[in-house]
Amino acid sequence: MITPGAFFMRVVVLILSLMILSACAGRPDLADEKLSQRDFELEEFFDGHVVGYGQFQDRFGTVRRRFEVQVAGDWDGEVLTLTEDFVYEDASTERRVWTLTKTGAETWEGSAPGVIGQASGEERGDAFNWQYTIDLPVPDGTLRVSFDDWMWQVSEDRVLNRAYMDKYGVEVGEVIIWFEKRGEGRSGAARRCLRHLDSAHWSCT
Repeated sequence: MITPGAFFMRVVVLILSLMILSACAGRPDLADEKLSQRDFELEEFFDGHVVGYGQFQDRFGTVRRRFEVQVAGDWDGEVLTLTEDFVYEDASTERRVWTLTKTGAETWEGSAPGVIGQASGEERGDAFNWQYTIDLPVPDGTLRVSFDDWMWQVSEDRVLNRAYMDKYGVEVGEVIIWFEKRGEGRSGAARRCLRHLDSAHWSCT
């Protein structure tokens, strides 16, 4: 005979198991069939000026924040440096600087303030998968979460980004960003983009 306490524990374990399974189900995979013949080269797309428009939504689908991000990328042949300037709809701002190193023909490692250890990524066809754990700033401190971050190059100058955010193995939300390339860097043709002083806005010539 099952005691009430044992029954309760079984229910808790079942609920937690279902939550973990739901967090891992239905996500992309690098082995998925490709929909194009493009080869996504991270260093080519993000070298220069890229602008992104995105939002964060919780695990129930409710949109919690929207933002614009200006990305200044610099590829020196070995290291890709990405300076990301976020402007949120409530006028708050945030800057994150990524330092990414290409470790193989299709593999990357990277670091940024708040990232725990090294981020790791892999390109495959028109897709790129990036995984890392980070302490995100929140009003009363920081929140440690893990990202399963996916990008797909849908055209020469556009990338779709969908990042799944997990806490203790349970999905708590996701970030969706639409990136557009606005100017080439040192490895590309010459469109020069300047960031205005004391502003998140850019101009390209």
